This record gives sequence, C-alpha cells and structure tokens, in this order.
Amino acid sequence: MRNIQLEDFIKYKFLSSLNFSPKGDSACFVVSNANVEDNSYNSNLWLYNSENETCSQLTACDNERSYIWLSDNQTILFPSSRDAKDKKKLESGHEFTQFYKINIHGGEAVKAFKIPKLVSSIYEIDEDTFIFTSMHKIGSNDLSKLSDDEKEDELKLRKDEKDYEVLDEIPFWSNGSGFINKQRHRLYKYVISSNKVTAITDEYTSIGALHLNKNKDKIVFTGSSFKDKAPLNDNLYLYDLTKNSLNHINKDEYFSYSYVDFINDDTLIVLGSDMKKYGINEDGKFYLISLRDFSKVLLTDDLDKSTWNSVGTDCRYGGGKTMVMDGEYLYFITTEIDSSYINRIDINGNIEKVSSNKGSVDCYDVKNGKILMIALRDQKLQELYKMDCGKETQLSSFNQWVQDELKVIKPESITFETVPGINIEGWVLKPADFDETKKYPAIFDIHGGPKGIYGDVFYHEMQFWANEGYFVFFCNPRGGDAHGGAFADIRGKYGTIDYDDLMRFTDEVLKKYPNIDSSNVGVTGGSYGGFMTNWIIGHTNRFKAAASQRSISNWISKFCTTDIGYYFVDDQQGATPWNDYEKLWFHSPLKYADKVTTPTLFIHSEEDYRCWLAEGIQMFTALKYHGIDSRLCMFRGENHELSRSGKPKHRIRRLTEITNWFEKYLK
Repeated sequence: MRNIQLEDFIKYKFLSSLNFSPKGDSACFVVSNANVEDNSYNSNLWLYNSENETCSQLTACDNERSYIWLSDNQTILFPSSRDAKDKKKLESGHEFTQFYKINIHGGEAVKAFKIPKLVSSIYEIDEDTFIFTSMHKIGSNDLSKLSDDEKEDELKLRKDEKDYEVLDEIPFWSNGSGFINKQRHRLYKYVISSNKVTAITDEYTSIGALHLNKNKDKIVFTGSSFKDKAPLNDNLYLYDLTKNSLNHINKDEYFSYSYVDFINDDTLIVLGSDMKKYGINEDGKFYLISLRDFSKVLLTDDLDKSTWNSVGTDCRYGGGKTMVMDGEYLYFITTEIDSSYINRIDINGNIEKVSSNKGSVDCYDVKNGKILMIALRDQKLQELYKMDCGKETQLSSFNQWVQDELKVIKPESITFETVPGINIEGWVLKPADFDETKKYPAIFDIHGGPKGIYGDVFYHEMQFWANEGYFVFFCNPRGGDAHGGAFADIRGKYGTIDYDDLMRFTDEVLKKYPNIDSSNVGVTGGSYGGFMTNWIIGHTNRFKAAASQRSISNWISKFCTTDIGYYFVDDQQGATPWNDYEKLWFHSPLKYADKVTTPTLFIHSEEDYRCWLAEGIQMFTALKYHGIDSRLCMFRGENHELSRSGKPKHRIRRLTEITNWFEKYLK
C-alpha cells in the first residue's frame, strides 16, 4: 500500500447521469476522468445489462456527457460534434446541435438529426417529434431564419459585439454560465420531418423543472418571467401538445417550486416552499395540485428534512436524477445527520425510507420498483449499486484500485453538545502510519453552504493531507443541513453561533487527540468555509496559518456584485446596504482585518460570480496593508467550482498552493 498522492485524482473515475431503459432491462450512465494533457475531462457512455449484471463501454470519443433513451428501448440519442465541419461552424458562431444515435446491441453511432439551436436538454414525444430547451437571447436574430448573406452579417456583428457587455437587468451574470443578461432558458418543439422549430414559451420566460405525462401529450414545468430583476418565486405551467395551448396554473401565488411531476393525468405532485419561516433556504414540502380546479393540498406538514443530497465531496463530476416518479410513488433524497438516503412518498403523503446505508447517494433511477444508484460508500469512490428488498449490491469496480493500492484513512467520529440540546457531529483523520509517540500538525477544514454538510465519505484533499502527515478534522456546525430548519437557520447570525460551534469543536479535537501539536494547526475552507476562515483569523490567533478559498469578506460588496447577492445577502443577513449598513459591516470579516495576525493564503477564481474575485482581493489587500504575510493565487478561466470540477491542471495547482502554504507554516 502506498501513500495517496496529490495527482491521484487524475485516475479516479467519476460516475453520473444514470437512467434506466424504457423497459428497465438495462441502464446507461456516464463515466468521466481527468485528462491532464488536454486540461479537460473525458466522458463516455457506459451500459449496464441487468440480465448478467455487467457494465460495458458504449462510446469512446471522450465527449459524450448527456443522452436520452429512445422509446424503442434499444437506441440512445446523444449530442456530439464529431464532424470536423460541424466543429468549425460551431467555433465560428453558428448555432446548432447535431444528434447521433447508437444501438446498444452494437454498431457505430450515426447521425440522427440536427436542431438549429444550442440544445441543453431534449425529450422524445414520438419518432418524429421532440421537445427541447435552449438558451435564448431576448431580441436576438434567429440564425436559422436568415439567408446565408444575412447569417454571415449577423455572425460578424456578434463577433464585433463580443468586445462589449451591455447590462440592464439582474442577475447579469451567473456562476458557471458567464454573462446572462437578457438570456432565458426557453422551451421549444422540434419536428424532424419538417425540420421545424416552434417556441413554446415566450422570450422573457425561463423554465426550470420539466416533466411529461405518461401519454406524452402534456408537459408540466416551472418557470419565471421577468424584466429588470429575476424574482425568487416560480410559476407553474401546463402545456397541451395536442392543442398547442399553454396555461399558467398558479396565478397570484408567491411560491418557490423545486420539483413538479404528474401523479396521473388529473394530479400533480410538487415540492416547494413559501419561504416564510426560514427564508430562501427553507426546506420544501410536498403538495398535490388538482388539474381540474388547480386546488393545492399539503401532503407533508410535519416534514422537516432537506430533500436533496448535501453531503460534500471533491470526487464527483456530473449530476443525475435525485427525484423519480415510478408507479404510484415519488422517490426522493433526504440528507440526515451525515448521510443521504432514498425515500418514497405515495399519494396519501406516507413516506418510507428505502435505503439505509450511510454515505452519499449521488444519483439514481427507479423502474418498476427496481433501483440503481451511483453512491459513495465506506470511504470508496463512486460505484454503481443496485437495491433489492433493502439490500445494496455493488455492481461496478471502476475505483477498486484505490482501496487495493492506497492508504485510505478511516475517519473517526466525534459528537459533542455545543449548547444544551444541540449536538454537533465531526470527524478526525489521523496521519497515515500514525505513531503514538509523535506530535503532528493539523488542518481544520470547514464546509461551504452554509447549508452543506460533511459526511463519512471519501474526500481527496483530506485523504491527501492525512497521507502527508497531518491530522485533518472537520464538522457540521449550526447553519448546516440534515438537522431540520431551525438548526440550519443562522440568518442574521453569521460569525456568531457558528463560530462558537467551530471553536468548541476545535477544543474537543485537541482534548481528545493529544498527538496534535496545538501550536501548529491550520484552518481552511471554501465559499461559506472561506467566509468562516476570514472571520476566524479576525477573531482568534489560535491558528498558525490559514487558506481562505472562494470566500466572502464584505457583505456590502457581495450584495451588489455577485449573481445571488441582491437576494442572498438580504435574506441571510436581514439587511441591505441602505436599511442597515452597520449590520452588514458587523458580519463582514473585512471589518476585523486589522486584528489578523495569521499568515493567510487566498484562493480565488477570476470567473467566480458567486463569491466574486473582489471578495478575496479586499481581504488580501487589507492583510498586506497591515503587514501580515499573505498570498493570493487567482485562477483564470475558473469559477466557484474550482475545487470540484475545475480543469485538472488548475485543481493540481490549487491543492499544491494550499499544501505548500501549510508546509511552510505548520511543519
């Protein structure tokens, strides 16, 4: 067994986008891995055969990341730009998506059809008809409706306009998507035989969750239509494909919908919140909506759990389903204490927990009661599992080499009462080849969110640091998920009760693990964890060094510069720069920068529009001004997801920067 190296993540396999075939006799999923040479990720489609329980590779061009099953049960449709001419046209600004189809029983992929839009998702209605979504720029010319000369003129104009950004609404940019001013996620219908594209939604409406009924003649979806400022609430829409009619079915209601689907032709099941009790982070509840009179009935009044997977890791790439309708049940995820689980709810509101193993269910699918899932279990990386009568069986071994060859450290759990009646869970990784006669430095790692959590799952950076000779400890303070709404609600309290929890946890760890050299402890974290790192160094000098990543330093500047700032700051701090400037300043780490004595590294991405670069720059400048050793490493071409899905070379550089900083000060 050898020590885990920083670059080992290059060889990890990441699984995502799991979907059963229409009959449920096979399933398709995506397998990705880092490609350092191209500084990107290779992704291919894989097939699971339920009859012999084997996995086999279906495509090999390294750029297949999305797909759908066609209704014939043996053909998979996916977008790709394999043709050299297509690639050249796309690079010059033309807008289209070429789809290929491949038979799962063998043969090469062949061209199916080309849609004159940049398609983001697609759904089959019948052999000749599809619906799809695409980003639409309000007021822009549709290239497909222009003559060749007009098209060339339009492409030249667009090329010239790339030197400018005109902003007249908020949000005007979005993390991971860049500038989005006047852009909407629009719904269309496409008919192959006529090569005709028809817009279903107007150009000011941006759609979210979408589902078809069983007969594929109706579509239900969430969306919002706005000018100037995007709202926090959603609308529900019903589109009848036979009548080509679109109805807004929840008029005059202020509600945030995160999911909607058909129970049957007369009834919808929805998940959402009115955000009145706990604000924008309030966990949703399930409702039934009648399509006869649009009445809404609450199913789960006593549900106080998050209905998504908030277990963090830096070993995922890609997504997948976390809510699935199958028969009379809606299957959904809950995150509880330190793990995520599959549950199901029936039309009467009865909830049953389906999975029980600890860890993280990253995505899954259900067909006729059969469950396949991609999960993190027992400090293993992602693998494919099936569930039968409550029993999990591992079906793949893409990452078995990690367990066979590397020194994977098992976290040791710590639970303590932070205040009467409230327990905090945490974990400690001992250094590899731990020697009870030695003292070791330690790194305290703080999660983001704040409504995220850590769990007992594989985390590459922590395993690497433990293999480099550090204790690593981490916990879930108040503000995090998995304990209900009251536990997660720290609105107006950032840096107070959560800071107390983190410091008490540090005390508990140092008391329980005397082999930690308390004079050589570092602290790091990203996003909310970056905010807390900035806050901590302004309120205590107990840490020898710090690494603040994609952080918040000033709630006033965050309000006016970031993609979510104009509503997140108001909601989470209960103040704006105009109605309570002093409160925002009180909760801003920048206010306390003159108290900092801790050498601090700042990691920030140039295109991080969630916690914009200015947040890191302000704190870095303040520390430099006050004579504190500090360093800022900015990553071009990266956003808020640098540590999780950034380019491989950039991820290596990020972890190298942090590790070298701690090596300098803690060893």
